[in-house]
Amino acid sequence: MNILGNAIFLLMKKSTCHSSLRCGLSLVFSLSVLALFSACTDYVSKIDAPNDEEPMALSSSSILQESSSSVVNPSTVVVGSMKDYRDGQSYKTVTIGSQTWMAQNLNYETDYFSPCYNNILSNCSKYGRLYSWKGALTACPVGWHLPAKAEFDTLFTAVGGRSVAGKMLKSTSGWNDSGNGTDDYSFSALSAGYYYVTGEYELEGIKTCFWSSAEDVVGNALCLYKKDDYVSGSLGNKNLFAFSVRCVQD
Repeated sequence: MNILGNAIFLLMKKSTCHSSLRCGLSLVFSLSVLALFSACTDYVSKIDAPNDEEPMALSSSSILQESSSSVVNPSTVVVGSMKDYRDGQSYKTVTIGSQTWMAQNLNYETDYFSPCYNNILSNCSKYGRLYSWKGALTACPVGWHLPAKAEFDTLFTAVGGRSVAGKMLKSTSGWNDSGNGTDDYSFSALSAGYYYVTGEYELEGIKTCFWSSAEDVVGNALCLYKKDDYVSGSLGNKNLFAFSVRCVQD
C-alpha cells in the first residue's frame, strides 16, 4: 500500500462509523481518491520516464561528428574542369568521394532573374550570378543539376560533417574579419552575398548561400558565414531571395 493508501486507512480507522451507509460512503470516497492519485502518479511517471531515443538524438557525437569511414581524405580529391557549351564558359570541378561538383559558382544568364552582385558585371566573373529559386532549377547545363538537400548532406558528411563543413569548404581568401576557410577540398566557396526582393544586395564578404532543389518555402538553401565553421539552412522565403548556384554532376 502506498503513502496515500496508508493515510486513508488511518483516517478511516480513526473515524467512527455510526452506520453502514456512512462507512460505505467513506470507503467509496477513499477508494476514488486513491484511484485518482494513482492515475496522476502514473501520468507523471510516464512524462518523467527516459526516452530511449532522446539521448541518441541529442548526442553531440551523433550531431557534430562523422565516422572516420565516411570522411573523404582530402588527398584523394580530384580537380578537373568542364565547359558549358551554352555560352562557352569553363568551370573548375572537384570530385569529392562519389560526387563531382562545380568548384566555381555558376555564371550562366537565364531567362529568369539572374543578376550580378550590385549589378556590376565584374562581380559575375568573381562570384557567378545570383539566381531566383525558379531560375536556379533550370540553370545548370546538360549533365549537371541543382543539388537536392540529400546531395548537400553527402558533401557535408564527406568533409567531416556540418559542424566543420563551413571551414573545410570556404575559400582561403575573400571573407571579412578573418572568416576565411581552409578549403581543404578545393570547393572554394566565396562570400558572394545575396539579393533581396526589395532591391538590396547584402552581405558580400560575410555570407553565401547555395540553392537546393527542395521545394520547401524556407530552409531550401544552405549557407556559410564568416567565422563560422558550420553550415546552416537559410531561413529566408525562397520567393524573396536570389542566391548562388553550385551544380553537381548527374
